[in-house]
Amino acid sequence: MTDTPSLAEGYEISTDPGRIDRERVHRWLSTDAYWALGRPREKQDRAIEGSLNFGVYETVPGEQVAYARVITDRATFGWLCDVYVDPSVRGKGVGSALVAAVREELRRCGVRRVLLATHDAHGVYEKLGFAELEHPEHWLALIFGP
Repeated sequence: MTDTPSLAEGYEISTDPGRIDRERVHRWLSTDAYWALGRPREKQDRAIEGSLNFGVYETVPGEQVAYARVITDRATFGWLCDVYVDPSVRGKGVGSALVAAVREELRRCGVRRVLLATHDAHGVYEKLGFAELEHPEHWLALIFGP
């Protein structure tokens, strides 16, 4: 199917929500992620609380270097979002390993469909098994605002 990138030595992935550096994640997303610019901290905290969260951490000193979350019922469907890798570790395979870990966790749960939206990283996700929707005309969106 697809390759499964491994995480470089010196990093670990965790789904423990207690490990998330919420301030750091908020700063990353609200100031540097085109899809979340200006997102208020309170809204980010609510998003974290309602999601399955993944963090990548340096094993020493334990600082968070990447983040992703999935909105999911852990049975049939997932929406992968807020994938962010700190600029200091980009190019080391951290993001690919993170998304591969998300993919494998959702597969273990029996999730059949995982969606995401991206403006500029199609190639990264395609290497991990994501593809354009076969019938995009079947999908609709309800949007309440910007």
